[in-house]
Amino acid sequence: MSRFIEEEKRTHYCGQVSARDEGNQVVLFGWVQRRRDLGGLIFVDLRDREGIVQIVFDPDSDEALHAEARKIRGEYVLAVRGEVRRRPAGMENPHMFTGQIEVTVSAFEILNEAKTLPFSPEDEDVSENLRLKYRYLDLRRPAIQKNLILRSRLAIATRQYFNENGFIEVETPFLGKSTPEGARDYLVPSRITKGAFYALPQSPQIFKQLLMVSGFDRYFQIVKCFRDEDLRADRQPEFTQIDVEMSFITEDDIINMMEGLMKTVFKTCLDIDLLLPFPRLKYADAISRYGKDNPDIRFGMEIVDLTDIVKNSGFKVFSDAAGSGGAVKAIRAEGAASLSRKELDGLKDFAAVYGAATLVWAKVNAADWTSPAFKFLTPQEAETIGLAMNATEGDLILFTAGTQKVVSDVLGNLRLHLAKKLNLIDPKALAFTWVTEFPLMEFSETEQRFVSTHHPFTSPFIEDLPFLATDPARVRARAYDLVLNGSEIGGGSIRIHRRDIQAQVFSALGLGDEDAREKFGFLLDALEFGAPPHGGLAFGLDRLTMIMTGADSIRDVIAFPKTQKAACLMSEAPSEVSSEQLAELSLKIV
Repeated sequence: MSRFIEEEKRTHYCGQVSARDEGNQVVLFGWVQRRRDLGGLIFVDLRDREGIVQIVFDPDSDEALHAEARKIRGEYVLAVRGEVRRRPAGMENPHMFTGQIEVTVSAFEILNEAKTLPFSPEDEDVSENLRLKYRYLDLRRPAIQKNLILRSRLAIATRQYFNENGFIEVETPFLGKSTPEGARDYLVPSRITKGAFYALPQSPQIFKQLLMVSGFDRYFQIVKCFRDEDLRADRQPEFTQIDVEMSFITEDDIINMMEGLMKTVFKTCLDIDLLLPFPRLKYADAISRYGKDNPDIRFGMEIVDLTDIVKNSGFKVFSDAAGSGGAVKAIRAEGAASLSRKELDGLKDFAAVYGAATLVWAKVNAADWTSPAFKFLTPQEAETIGLAMNATEGDLILFTAGTQKVVSDVLGNLRLHLAKKLNLIDPKALAFTWVTEFPLMEFSETEQRFVSTHHPFTSPFIEDLPFLATDPARVRARAYDLVLNGSEIGGGSIRIHRRDIQAQVFSALGLGDEDAREKFGFLLDALEFGAPPHGGLAFGLDRLTMIMTGADSIRDVIAFPKTQKAACLMSEAPSEVSSEQLAELSLKIV
């Protein structure tokens, strides 16, 4: 046991010492950020999770102490006692909270030494793989610590909000039944029941619905979930949800409650006052105007449908698309006519990635257009297009033609690409919007059947029920997503609470009675024992934290994340297991 720790107790975190403490004795613990030996005075920047303070070893005060301080090196762990004093005039650091003061050391102890680190917490240019291999060192970086501290505050504020609004926190199981309707499950073999497997939960969906049947009425949980899917910058194989369910409610009740949560956490964590209510967009309008069901509404450049204007055009690219049941649509980039031909060719290449057979451009001039398509259009068609696009001199119009889906994909992604290229997005802006009335199901070309857009327990609009058997794609879901700056941060729905409606949905999904019973029997039984009307929502805590902190990657807001190959470089998981362990589970690697 350290003598220092036995005799002294921390009085302050390093980053919390201020001019108000001048003349007081303080006890600090931390890591050495850097050491500067000026021949006489020795300065050390001492760091902990709250920040950095400068400590000073003065040979005139204690020569032996000063000599001992010469042994200090970077990332050594120190315990320090000393007096807070003002820095000499002209030596203040206005960029640090502690920049007005320093601590003159009267006693200290090296609690532990450190080898030379593979990288310094101050290094910015470090490969992500190296950072993840030594994640415990990467977590010393102030930026990462700041992210995780905000994440903690977000979780605490969430719990307080739901507690104040009458919710009960209930833990649901991690070892459950595999229900392969959605992403791939992570499977856990059972040692007791040979040849059988548990599945780690993709969400607590069924269990939280059962809690509503049980009468708990308002449930929440901050819960770990698992999906074995391809990863991106904003995805992880294990992630955290703020999971919510309520009984005897409508969509408006849930939306209002969740808007209150957002207002609370943004005020608590970032001191930002959000303006409520958030705007709402129907799914069809989001696709029509923005090309995406998670629209970024921080800027304009909305998509305009020109199909009716050009359906009889002499420009075959347009008329052929319109005549075959497709669409011709465009976006207008205000003042972007100055883009070079090389830049326009780059936009064509970008559009091709999303399936565009062609991307037609037009630079709007005072008298006419500069465009490869202009000679194929009549003056009246060009004038009508200009009016529809609200085009003025100096604007750039970008057209594409094809199926409805391809046109939406191309222009939805192109408007985002152009907005970044033209610096149209205010990085400090917060643009929330609800997207509602999603399709209940969509046809999967891969499976050659209809699949749930969200999950099979989402309630259809009652007036759309007749279409389940005849035209499932026409059925709207009582579903809603909350989108922030173009990222879906939460989604949910009103659930099916009647067994007969659930059976109709399963039938439309091609799920027979026997299959439904095998996969969801206990839920189907529960719906026959007085299930109340209910619904809920789940927020992605990691993604929300990522946006709130301005992090570039979701891995920067998770303490010990996985790589894009779902590996932990630090602990070397996943790893092989012994033949004895496999035999115990009745498994064999083939």
